[in-house]
Amino acid sequence: MIRKVAVMFALCLIAASAAQAQDPRVEISGTAGWTFSDGVGGNGVLVPGVGTFDSIDPKDAFSWGVRLGINLSPNVELGFLYDAQSTNLQLEGTKSVEFGDVTIRNYHGYFAYNFGDSDATVRPYVLGGVGATQYGSVSVNVGDTQRGIDSSTKISSTWALGLKAFPSPKFGIRLEGRWTPTYIKSDATGWWCDPYWGCYVTSNAQYSNQFELSGGIIVRF
Repeated sequence: MIRKVAVMFALCLIAASAAQAQDPRVEISGTAGWTFSDGVGGNGVLVPGVGTFDSIDPKDAFSWGVRLGINLSPNVELGFLYDAQSTNLQLEGTKSVEFGDVTIRNYHGYFAYNFGDSDATVRPYVLGGVGATQYGSVSVNVGDTQRGIDSSTKISSTWALGLKAFPSPKFGIRLEGRWTPTYIKSDATGWWCDPYWGCYVTSNAQYSNQFELSGGIIVRF
């Protein structure tokens, strides 16, 4: 009996030591930052009594997000990230006119490569992902004319360079610069027809180049 207890105790010690030696595999992060955005073409829309507008610009605004990463190896990480930005769309041209408030949401699965050893205090990384951008409909009266953008979800990508710092094995901080071409609207370009399915309106999707600078806390286990 004593021998069995001793063997079980030894096995528990070995398992505990192995668990302590194993590198953390899961990282959960919360991030906050500021997103800079450029505009997309407005095709010279004429609003009677107001003017001509050449672009639709999302204003630079505060953004936030969450992230879950799983380390498949000391350097390779797969995960999912979500971020959101509450902003205002503006018509730019003869004058600047606020078009409407909107929250832009990004959902991306990503691949990241972390440089350095898994126990390094500072680890640079590169990240690329693919997923979708979604936002709600925007509708507002500009002058005497009703203008709007419908709610839509479009495929998008995201790319980043970042730095992780771990003052302790379980907790760290993240600094990141990330570029996300974000869908804003589509412009009709014509018609496409075939003998089987009929005719459809073709369109050209327009994306705003959005660049986010962010920081956040990492928890590892």
